[in-house]
Amino acid sequence: MTNKDFLFLNLQTLPYFRGFLRAIESRYYQDFDLPGPILDVGCGDGNFAALTFDRKIDVGLDPWHGPIHEAKQYNQYHLLVEADGGRAPFPDNYFSSGFSNSVLEHIPHIQQVLKDVARVLKPGAPFYFCVPNSRYLSELSLSRVFGKSYTNWFKKMSRVENAVEAETWQGWLESAGFTLERWWHYFSPSAMRVLEWGHYFGAPTLLPHKLFNRWILSPTRWNLFFTERFLRKYVEHPEHPQGTFTFYIARKM
Repeated sequence: MTNKDFLFLNLQTLPYFRGFLRAIESRYYQDFDLPGPILDVGCGDGNFAALTFDRKIDVGLDPWHGPIHEAKQYNQYHLLVEADGGRAPFPDNYFSSGFSNSVLEHIPHIQQVLKDVARVLKPGAPFYFCVPNSRYLSELSLSRVFGKSYTNWFKKMSRVENAVEAETWQGWLESAGFTLERWWHYFSPSAMRVLEWGHYFGAPTLLPHKLFNRWILSPTRWNLFFTERFLRKYVEHPEHPQGTFTFYIARKM
């Protein structure tokens, strides 16, 4: 188990509402077996993998042109491939493991993507992923004030297509050629509301990101002290029976 302080590392580079969620997920990966070659489905700008893993990932796959070119700066992947996960340009049974961190919830053609991920993984290969569940939307604080219109807006703003429960994911996974071995909920309803409000309180970080390609201008302990202190409790004990996110461990049949 690494001694990295994932909370501080993420707060240095991300708006706090994303940083403390990613810190939790980074810690989970330290206990996973990821034999190579490894496929990262939806690598984005590469920040998560760079902070989470001490070794290079074999392949990062993402359909978005801008983020995947940003990922080059981290030198975290042996190969970056710009392509749709539902039509991955890899041979059958090639990768020994795969993961997808907070990505699959954004994909409308999710079952097609899962089937293609299964195709490129070797039999018995593990596939780790995490996604929001239905409480991601039902626990929003402002929905109690503005009703379903706010819930629908938040869903659209965060580009979430698949906020569903484990039973649905199990069906999708089995249909694609996976077995679901284990899952757990994390990120409590109160943590979710911190994330929700962070979209508004974190708005000032948009300017330095646009001007300097940096979310945080002063990534120092003194500048982040109170933010880190406030968020630490959510990171230290993230599992919750009514958690708004769910982590899954699947394996190709």
